[in-house]
Amino acid sequence: MPMDDARKPQAPIKGRGAASRVAGRYEVTTTHGEDDGWGSVYEDLADAPRPLTTVTEERARSIVTRNDSPDVGFDASVNPYRGCEHGCVYCFARPSHAYLDLSPGLDFETKLFAKTNAPERLREELARPSYRCTPLALGINTDGYQPIERRYRITRQCLEILAETRHPVSFVTKSALIERDLDLLAPMARDNLVSVHFSITTLDNRLAARMEPRASAPHAKLRAMQALAQAGVPVGVMVAPVVPMITDREIEHILKAAHAHGARSAAYTLLRLPHELKDIWREWLELHYPERAAHVMSLIQQMRGGKDYDSTFGSRMRGQGPFAQLIAQRFAKARERLGFPGHPPLDTSRFTPPRKPSPQGQLF
Repeated sequence: MPMDDARKPQAPIKGRGAASRVAGRYEVTTTHGEDDGWGSVYEDLADAPRPLTTVTEERARSIVTRNDSPDVGFDASVNPYRGCEHGCVYCFARPSHAYLDLSPGLDFETKLFAKTNAPERLREELARPSYRCTPLALGINTDGYQPIERRYRITRQCLEILAETRHPVSFVTKSALIERDLDLLAPMARDNLVSVHFSITTLDNRLAARMEPRASAPHAKLRAMQALAQAGVPVGVMVAPVVPMITDREIEHILKAAHAHGARSAAYTLLRLPHELKDIWREWLELHYPERAAHVMSLIQQMRGGKDYDSTFGSRMRGQGPFAQLIAQRFAKARERLGFPGHPPLDTSRFTPPRKPSPQGQLF
């Protein structure tokens, strides 16, 4: 067996998006399995214990991150967690785990970090005299409503502070767990302080189980979308990511289903493969779609100027070339035909800064 083949996992891991611990780009040393001629490198992998999720509690020094990227749609964000148990194989945030000297592969979805003091830091930030109110994107790098939120409730606590201070907030999520917080979201929506976009990659349950194994199933996302819409919360759909020859055929179907369940805003992004993600994605393709892997990568490269990824602002979300233009035209026509009016800008004028914590307490 050639050395390169010996290093490849021979089967996916049930319940996980990544199939191996792809090395991070900052690792000084890496280990690789070498076949000794007896076929022993991966023969026991299928019977090995499934990797368990571990959560490390950490204390954040700051919590509000600002950016000036022209194509992300927000200026500031709050991320209660690092890593994401949803395990979406295509997640653009996977390479961020390399900064922790961990694998963007399996480690990203099994070794998670919870910022337990995020609510405290958020209140401090909002109370600063220099704070400038702009809509916050809550849980944008990794999903604020991933499974561990049921236990830690950090996103919930942050949302409570934003509701208290009448601070505008937006969400992009793959989880139906957001329905839990309708008691906060609905009153905020009446004052134009919140919007929610559900990220839907596919309506195919089997494909979703392979691509995003621990995210809510497609029908559960649609059900939650409808519940929020009926409660008056502005909801939208992110068809994300669009993957050529895997999910691109579903664009019109996703938009139709989302519109029927109350979505009135719609957008999409093309598959992005920054840094280590290109290796994780290629590995997934070979395991699940070996017969079309080369074709998929060929189309991706056609939309990325001949490379696996092009990070240029303006094209990184949409790509370029004939196939990218075809996707854009299909999306635009379906959105226009169904009628997605969009949402008005969130209201920043209602914001009332919280009082600074005082060691003497508060009388009123």
